[in-house]
Amino acid sequence: MNDRDVADYLLANPEFFSQHAELLAAVRLANPHGKSAISLQERQMDMLREKNKLLERRLAELLRYGHENDSIAAKFNRWTTRVIAQRDAHALPRTVAQGLMEVFDVPQAALRLWDLADTYRDAEFARQVGEEVRLFANGLDAPYCGANAGFEAAQWLADGEYASAAASSETAAGESNVAQSVALLALRDPRSTGSAERAGESEGTAPAPAFGLLVMGSPDPRRFHEGMATDFLMQIGALASAALSRLLAR
Repeated sequence: MNDRDVADYLLANPEFFSQHAELLAAVRLANPHGKSAISLQERQMDMLREKNKLLERRLAELLRYGHENDSIAAKFNRWTTRVIAQRDAHALPRTVAQGLMEVFDVPQAALRLWDLADTYRDAEFARQVGEEVRLFANGLDAPYCGANAGFEAAQWLADGEYASAAASSETAAGESNVAQSVALLALRDPRSTGSAERAGESEGTAPAPAFGLLVMGSPDPRRFHEGMATDFLMQIGALASAALSRLLAR
């Protein structure tokens, strides 16, 4: 009889230790936390304690994530309210960017829009962007989060077009205002996107072209990173797209 046979027998006869309860205390096992031996009962209790500790850590982690998500959701609602309440179309891009900085504590934010109605073509947010930026935005199916790898769009942040009070004070104190990490969100007209998606179901066409790019940055290289969840960023991009689409040429 080998170890496997013994294990199979005990599994097939769970009443064994009920009939031989004295063995629970008599069997001595190596203590994983020391050199002394412990009984089978003590070893079982240790294993249960370890499992409980692991479950408690996981539960605490889930609760922490839940609280963080609740906090982000509350901030998202506050930012959404600001954007929806802005009636001045010319002020809307600033409301979107500054709201992100003030509500979400993002040090820097900027955006550029193109293919706009004539009324807005001389605005600051409609300044000429390079063809590379447009191509990049068109190919951005999901938010980009990570290091600032010399993106042309990141220069908009350095220009200080919109800056939070914290970012302005850091720059005034001699700190570099160059973003070390960035989040880039393509802006697409939801009406065109919906049409493209419906067409794509049958024809395999690409998403609607972007009409803008929203950029958030931080001097902290860990603020926006590749492994971070992007669910709320996608919601931010969708709402900003819907709000700013009113500036497009028809």
